Amino acid sequence: MNKLSILFFLLLFNWGFAQDDNTNSYQKRVLETAEIDLLFSYYNQDGQNAAVTGGEGTEELTDATSSIVVKMPLNPDDVLTVDVGISAYSSASSSNIDPFDKRSRTASPFSASSGASQSDALVHFNPTYEHSSEDRNSVYSAQAYVSSEYDYFSVGFGGGYTRLFNERNTQVAASFQVFLDKWNPQYPIELRDGFFDTRIMGNGTYNPGFTAFNDETRNSYSLSLSFSQILGKRMQGSIFMDLVSQKGLLSTPHQRVYFGDVNDFFIEDFQLADGVEQLPDNRFKIPIGARLNYYLNDLIVLRSYYRYYADDWGITAHTASLEIPVKLSDKFTLYPNYRYYKQTAADYFYAKEAAVSSLGYYSSDYDLSAFNSHQYGIGLRYKDIFTSAKVLMFGLKTIDFRFNKYDRSDGLSSYIFSLGTTFIGD
Repeated sequence: MNKLSILFFLLLFNWGFAQDDNTNSYQKRVLETAEIDLLFSYYNQDGQNAAVTGGEGTEELTDATSSIVVKMPLNPDDVLTVDVGISAYSSASSSNIDPFDKRSRTASPFSASSGASQSDALVHFNPTYEHSSEDRNSVYSAQAYVSSEYDYFSVGFGGGYTRLFNERNTQVAASFQVFLDKWNPQYPIELRDGFFDTRIMGNGTYNPGFTAFNDETRNSYSLSLSFSQILGKRMQGSIFMDLVSQKGLLSTPHQRVYFGDVNDFFIEDFQLADGVEQLPDNRFKIPIGARLNYYLNDLIVLRSYYRYYADDWGITAHTASLEIPVKLSDKFTLYPNYRYYKQTAADYFYAKEAAVSSLGYYSSDYDLSAFNSHQYGIGLRYKDIFTSAKVLMFGLKTIDFRFNKYDRSDGLSSYIFSLGTTFIGD
């Protein structure tokens, strides 16, 4: 579930329209009235390389997420945004942390058990405060974040500064984010103290000699820098860079590893773990990217994106995407999009039984393998220009529906539906 999540939350900056500062005239508010965003998504995936079962097994997972985002103007210069949400998932893969609790079927990495880890919910709370200067050319922000699920708890905070100049044609922004996380490790059932089962089959005695992790914390620190420029009447570009440092338990405690130099042991069709993944307790990441938007005509805009990524685990990656909003009418816009991604393998990735027990670091998580992926999508936005549609005291501003299909070269495939609505107060 942690991988679905985005590991880091970047700050969003909102600002109003510039006004003359040297007079006593009315100062336009940054946000004229309260806004409410209602968001929902449904995600489904499947594959045959589950990390929970050592790189071989079902990756079937479904996730339904709903959240509400409320933006409230506190005064002409300040806005408070509160984001609260819950994500409920069901995972055949994570259910196999304990694959032996369902007697009605044969234990196998390619089928789900009914254990407590089969499903769970992640709850998050994320308030953000923003202050705009009187001339609307500076924006200061502060943010907090709390989330919890059955094996992971995260608390975070951050801040940022945005400066607009050159008659608001140029923008420079910097932000930082800190996450202080805590694992509640759920080790594979066969590696826990006291495990015993008379059905174990194999040559010799099953004795993996497993030792639990001493450090159960994970701390993440990120610095984000960006520069954007209006390049002409039709073109706008931006560049950005992130510096991300992680320390602590970066391994996932319930992800099994099988060694090529250790005898295999089974219960029914399920192979017992030789250990769990072991990864360094430090990681440094640098993504660098750019965006270029081009206004083709009154009907079509081209939005392009490229990012290069590298880290000290040996992964390098390239991401490129293109979105082409097509204005069908004053109220409807169509958003076809495509995204391509390619990465190299981490230094510590090994397929099932390719690693040996003498290695210091190893993982069979295919998220760390070499692969490429394609994502295709389309969206449709409805905009009620004069908010004539009302719900209680709020007028409908937008309805946004999107669908994306994702295919990865290792066989993982997924799709996601998302629906968002925005209402504004009278």
